[in-house]
Amino acid sequence: MNKIMIEHILKGVKEGSIEINTALEQLKYLSYEEIKMNPNEAAFACIDHHRGLRCGFPEVIFGAGKGIEELIKIVRLLLDKGNDIMITRTTRDVYETLLEIDSRMIYYEQARIIALKTDSFRLPIPYSEAGVLVVSGGTTDIPVAEEAAVTAEMFGIGVERLYDVGVAGIHRLLDRSDKLRAASVIIVVAGMEGALASVVSGLVDVPVIAVPTSIGYGASFHGLAALLAMLNACAPGIAVVNIDNGFGAGYFAGMVGRKQLAVS
Repeated sequence: MNKIMIEHILKGVKEGSIEINTALEQLKYLSYEEIKMNPNEAAFACIDHHRGLRCGFPEVIFGAGKGIEELIKIVRLLLDKGNDIMITRTTRDVYETLLEIDSRMIYYEQARIIALKTDSFRLPIPYSEAGVLVVSGGTTDIPVAEEAAVTAEMFGIGVERLYDVGVAGIHRLLDRSDKLRAASVIIVVAGMEGALASVVSGLVDVPVIAVPTSIGYGASFHGLAALLAMLNACAPGIAVVNIDNGFGAGYFAGMVGRKQLAVS
């Protein structure tokens, strides 16, 4: 349930167009709601309807490992309560099935995200005011970078991409220094030795969110080498998320972007 729906209910009670009992029924599941596959079975999910009001962004569905019937029930319930839909780590096959529920859904192939924005009170924020710049070290890092970019865009914040500018050819990054300076928040996505985050942070005066990826040869240990390098970066101003966690980086950037806009 989003802010507009609750305001509508409260105004209706105040004006007398909605009975108190009706309002109570509509607000009954404001906290959370269990979902069961069958009435006699244990709940397989507890949907947090209050998260959008409490945290500024509704609950996000982690798609990996969930069956299609489970996803259908979760999506239907979220839509019934007026929430945005965002499913991460999912597939086109799941998307094509969920289109039967709502044809407005969009599948972001590289990001592996299904999304539907229904929340009209959250207006888009121009890039020039609270922009997130997503930088990738290599082309192979782009799927994680796109997960971060699409997540930040779901916050209504403008996002720009700057891909394949890793330290092996650092002139590619320095040639785009104007983009670095224009950003309010920068997400750096890199595998191998993960040096790009430290380089970027040494060039800017804005927060840098570093995302280590599992890209690399044997001694990269599936992203552990990049993670440790980013945690031990010499340049200050870096926050590090988990390996391949583009969603976490995009979410953090979206929150920072909103706060920066609020105080500007």
